[in-house]
Parts: sequence; C-alpha cells; structure tokens
Amino acid sequence: MGARKAMTAKKLQAEKKQKAIAIMRDCPTSPRKMRLVADIIRGVEINKALGILRYSKKEASIRMEKLLKSAIANWEAKNEGERLEDVTLCVKEVFVDCGRMLKRIQPAPQGRAHRIRKRSNHVTIVVDKVVTVENK
Repeated sequence: MGARKAMTAKKLQAEKKQKAIAIMRDCPTSPRKMRLVADIIRGVEINKALGILRYSKKEASIRMEKLLKSAIANWEAKNEGERLEDVTLCVKEVFVDCGRMLKRIQPAPQGRAHRIRKRSNHVTIVVDKVVTVENK
C-alpha cells in the first residue's frame, strides 16, 4: 500500500472511530410514519433529541428513542476514554428505508378481495461529535 493510500485509510479510520451507528431492522411501522419522526431529530443535539422523542405523541417515537439510546451506548463503547457529559454529540444522519411488506387479503363485496399491505421499515441512526468552526 502506498503512503498516500495509507494516510487516507488512517484518516477514514479516525473519522469512523468518532461515529456510532445503530440500525433497527423490520420495524412494524410504515416508513412514511417513521420518516416524520426521523425528520424531527435529524441534526439535533442528542439530549434535545431524546426530549423531543420522549414527549412526542407519535407511536414511532418510542422505537426511535430506544434506537437513539442504543446509538449513544455504541458511541460510549467506541470511545471509552471520553465522558458523554464532556462531549457534544448530535444526530448526524437518520434514514428510513422500506423493509419487507406482508401481503394479506381482506374479503370485499361481491366475491372480490382487497389486498392489505402491512409495511415495515429499516432505520439507521449515526451519532457523531459536533464540529465547531472557529473564526480567525
């Protein structure tokens, strides 16, 4: 491996060390409902995001809060030397993808059948340090 490639690899590895990721798969909520909650906390500091999720009326916020706590715990596991109180963390990325869809049949009038699609989703949260830009 060349010197430039090795330096780039070390830089990416150092950046990856700062980030903590938590993934929830096959959550039995429709992606559209989960995206409403994800949009609320994207880019917000973690303590504020936890408060928003705790007092939100949406059912999807319960699962999102649990996932955010998991991401915070993953960050603490990656950065054992640092204290959570000393560092300002924020929700860097949140994205919701479609999961598998369960297809069911509901009887309809005149011998017909309507299809019911029970949707699920996959949610990914990335927690990272807040980068402060200093003016010179």
